[in-house]
Amino acid sequence: MMSFVLNELSEQVVAAAASHKRVLVKGGGSKGFYGNPETTTTENVISLDVTAYKGVIEYEPSELVMTAACGTPLHEIEKLLEEQSQMLPWEPPHFGPQATIGGAIATGLAGPRRMAAGATSDFVLGVRMLNAEGRLLRFGGQVMKNVAGYDMSRLLVGSLGIFGPLMEISFKVLPKPLHEKTLRHACTINQAMDLFRHVHARSLCISASSWVPENGKNGHMYLRLSGSGVAVAQAKTQLPGDELADEDARAFWLSLREQSHPFFNNTTIWRVCVPPLAGKMNESIPLVEWGGGQRWLRQVQDIRHIRHNAQQLGGHATLFRYPGPDAIPADGVFHPFRTHIEGITRRLKTALDPRGIFNPDRLIKNL
Repeated sequence: MMSFVLNELSEQVVAAAASHKRVLVKGGGSKGFYGNPETTTTENVISLDVTAYKGVIEYEPSELVMTAACGTPLHEIEKLLEEQSQMLPWEPPHFGPQATIGGAIATGLAGPRRMAAGATSDFVLGVRMLNAEGRLLRFGGQVMKNVAGYDMSRLLVGSLGIFGPLMEISFKVLPKPLHEKTLRHACTINQAMDLFRHVHARSLCISASSWVPENGKNGHMYLRLSGSGVAVAQAKTQLPGDELADEDARAFWLSLREQSHPFFNNTTIWRVCVPPLAGKMNESIPLVEWGGGQRWLRQVQDIRHIRHNAQQLGGHATLFRYPGPDAIPADGVFHPFRTHIEGITRRLKTALDPRGIFNPDRLIKNL
């Protein structure tokens, strides 16, 4: 059945290329808002729905490795992992029940645990990608190894399908922590940033951190502790805050991951990523995650100013959610790529998709 679906998708790509049509790769659609909007006309485009290509192809709990087809729902993967007391380490957001593993990898988005566990790309071992000729290309495998040149399987993470649809992904999973507790501490944003710097320098079992505004510069800092019972107990004695009930703690971190927290009830959301210990940006009061490394803003007065500030701090600013096309900056929702990065991206696009049929403009304008 899966080979039949794969052949069907391959034939659609070949037909689109032959008729000079663009191909918009469609998964569950839960992250369709992310990235630059579609600019092609309906007469010149086909929709490649990859959700039928689904299922866990291989899973070795003892090896902490899984291979799944792109259309496999995230909730099915997480349920299977839960049975083995394992998890997706980067805690990918779903943004809807129809979320798939393909979309999680194509967007590269990570949740609260990213600060401690690592980025999405850190866990991708290999991919199989459909190219513009309808052929399957394989990059990487199922084990970590050092390679010369581009690590294509990781480079494709977050590429939003502009090089071609990721049909199969092999990735590492990790055991779930034996114990987790969350501390909540009332403080200002400045106090929270100082505390983040303080705990960053210490070897504590913090798997997630956040500061949420509630009344101007006042708010609450949240620290999630994960590990052995002894490690969690020791960390609690060295950190401020009251312990949340387990159910309340799970609900809070889920509300950040899925952006169901009231802070995100806004038509416009900016995402600023900077080094965790970077200073303030003199913008509106943010919701802070990743020990200061990820900052969400609801109001931005000057787009050029915030992007300049983010870049000066070694980061970038992305228009994550927007009310309509008129709200998008002229150069797109993503922070303009540095010249050498954009050059590499364009050369790879030319090599992998020479006719430019896959997801035009989605990542970079005019690409």
